[in-house]
Amino acid sequence: MPTIFWRFISKFIQNSVVPSLQLRLKTNSKMTQRTLMSYFSSKNSIENIKPVTNNKLVETSPEELEVSKSSPIKTYGKRKKNSHLFSDSSDEESNYNKKTCENNSPSKEKSPIKEQLYSTNKDNNKSTDKNKELDQSNINSKINETPEMKLLQNSTNNIVSDHSMSTEMYYDPTKKSYHPINDAFWSQNQETPYCALTKTLLCIEEVSARLKIIEILSNYFRSVIVLSPKDLLPSVYLCLNKVAPDYTGLELGIAETTLMKAIVQTTGRSMAQVKSDVNKTGDLGIVAEKSKSNQRTMFKPSRLTVKGVFEKLKEISEMTGHAVLAKKVDKIQSMFIACQDSEARFLMRSLAGKLRIGLAEQSVLQALALACTLTPPSLNYPPEIINISKEMNEEKFKKLYDEKSLILKTTYCESPNLDAIIPIILEKGVDALPENCKLTPGVPLKPMLAHPTKGVHEVLDRFDGLKFTCEWKYDGERAQIHLTEDGNTYIFSRNQENNTSKYPDILNRLNLVKGPNVQSFVMDSEAVAWDKEKKKIMPFQILSTRKRKNANEEDIKVQVCVFMFDLLYLNGEPLVKRPFWERRKLLKENFIEVEEQFLFATSLDTITMEEVQDFLEESIKGNCEGLMVKTLEEDATYEIAKRSRNWLKLKKDYLDGVGDTIDVVVLGGYLGRGKRTGTYGGFLLACYDPESEEYQSICKIGTGFTDEDLQNHTEFFKEHVIERPRSYYRYDQSHEPDHWFETIQVWEIKCADLSLSPVHRAALGIVDPEKGISLRFPRFLRIRDDKTIEQSTSAQQIAELYYSQVQIMNQGSTNTNKEDFY
Repeated sequence: MPTIFWRFISKFIQNSVVPSLQLRLKTNSKMTQRTLMSYFSSKNSIENIKPVTNNKLVETSPEELEVSKSSPIKTYGKRKKNSHLFSDSSDEESNYNKKTCENNSPSKEKSPIKEQLYSTNKDNNKSTDKNKELDQSNINSKINETPEMKLLQNSTNNIVSDHSMSTEMYYDPTKKSYHPINDAFWSQNQETPYCALTKTLLCIEEVSARLKIIEILSNYFRSVIVLSPKDLLPSVYLCLNKVAPDYTGLELGIAETTLMKAIVQTTGRSMAQVKSDVNKTGDLGIVAEKSKSNQRTMFKPSRLTVKGVFEKLKEISEMTGHAVLAKKVDKIQSMFIACQDSEARFLMRSLAGKLRIGLAEQSVLQALALACTLTPPSLNYPPEIINISKEMNEEKFKKLYDEKSLILKTTYCESPNLDAIIPIILEKGVDALPENCKLTPGVPLKPMLAHPTKGVHEVLDRFDGLKFTCEWKYDGERAQIHLTEDGNTYIFSRNQENNTSKYPDILNRLNLVKGPNVQSFVMDSEAVAWDKEKKKIMPFQILSTRKRKNANEEDIKVQVCVFMFDLLYLNGEPLVKRPFWERRKLLKENFIEVEEQFLFATSLDTITMEEVQDFLEESIKGNCEGLMVKTLEEDATYEIAKRSRNWLKLKKDYLDGVGDTIDVVVLGGYLGRGKRTGTYGGFLLACYDPESEEYQSICKIGTGFTDEDLQNHTEFFKEHVIERPRSYYRYDQSHEPDHWFETIQVWEIKCADLSLSPVHRAALGIVDPEKGISLRFPRFLRIRDDKTIEQSTSAQQIAELYYSQVQIMNQGSTNTNKEDFY
């Protein structure tokens, strides 16, 4: 049978298949791929069939037949320079290849095996034309009946009509003149291969420039939009390392030990080996990739797709109940077995909850906006516009790109639900988002934030000639309360985290608070710990002791009082475009105060410095952090997700030095000495620059800690040690810590003042072209669990705090006036 099969295959290939098409074959089966490769390659043709005893033929092992992945597949004929790399094939080249293939006859010096397959018997030469036709018909019939031939025919049916379609081996999303069809290696309506996404992420991992990262990711998005638009939503979620919107509460973040268990069970390595590698590299994804590359399998499973991976990740995140861990491991194993190359690295990182490539949310949105600008989504294939930048000058294109980007970002801030946004983009385009994705109760919007100030004089300078109000700044947790049309109630944090189950006491009191005409609303407020006996506000540290989820009202010991200060939506109508005085009026008309449970924020409308100063001192006596100062009429809209200068925060801390506390990210730890031996004695801190998406060192800190604090920090960060700093960490070698950490936690710190520094990198280039800014005498205050690392104090804010210092202002330095969009 093997002899007959290979004879039939060779004749079919020789007579029926054009060898120059081999690079365009979409082979979904490894067996088919090897069959084709062996006949299209000069080395892997007849020589791969070896004679054995009893005059039988056997195939070589799969390892011998497999062509090296690092070199292009060999073909007959001469190819133009780099024609295998994304170039368009001309008709002239096709004709040349065809002629060359026809002239390539088998060598005259044939081995016995070649004689058996290629030579004809003398008796056969004497047969009639009729017998030849009958023999050929029988041959073709037998060939077509074999399973191998069916696979071959299926593969040839998938030949792409466009001659310049790329291959998986050479897929390059970093290409400058990227073509979303020609440079992709999958075809229209084919599910996007997972390796296309992982190769894109691999390219991003090797780049630190934010604009280049956006360009690379946008190229991948363009191909998905054109070829497989249904995979755009899973692709965006996987880039954000999410499976659903934040407010749904679905998270991956599977324990590292569980993932190591899956690697051990799949690859046959020991747990000790895997743990040792993880300790050395600090990256479970790289360990998984290495472990998988050393594994040999007899039969390779179907390749992973973006849609398939996303759906399985979502299933894992939704799993609950009995034996859930074993079920999760089974699903992880099924995906891990199918991984090839870098797929294992990013699959494990996704499961662990961190891609570790510095791809922030804003970069993903920016890349999506760029993709939709360059290649507008279209219901037609191929789309009318492949690259719109070729039809306009650079300035005009940048303006269009900025418009699309602003629309997308604003919509996402107002309604952060990609399940609703992506389908609108694909069907109607980015411009249709404002009309179709609006503020809706039940979907949290990103809150408006305030700029810090140095003192009362700065408030009056900013609001000179404007009507403004001062509100007490409560030391609690942001509570965005929603009531939907169907009567469902939700409470969300400033990070869109669903805190509904954390505050059952608040929900049970809502009917006492809302007026009779209120059908639906979105209210902005602050939940504060409340002492019922002394009838006063308690510190945030007391509030943080409450159970975070699934609290039972009867078991609650720390009572809360909700201070209402803004109304964003009422009875089907968004109010964010209305001025603050009007929103506040509607709030007081439609809601009722309940003593010690729901109160309106204490406020004062004034225009004099003396009244502001007295009101600030009054707020401090009332156990508040200071004041929030807001415009009432002009420029008084609710600016979603923006740190606006129309809201200023004036804290009591400005009397002590810096006008605000600073939220920083922990980058690394220094091993303690003396009585701090066995723990970290100090830490390297950084601010976040949203423009470059870098973490820039700002100071070393070793004060403000209790012994218990140091022990807790040490235990926490030991679980997040990495072997080397990330490419987006900016620091000086003289301050390199003993251990580097993942950017995982935000600290609130206090300092005496800010100064220029030749070694720290914070706000480098904003205040001074060669020097950054450092903090003098920093002191630890607390952990900010309510903030993500991207919400830490930005480099621009650090520069503004530096300029706001009295000694700097006296030198006549100019304050910056740049507003940062979330």
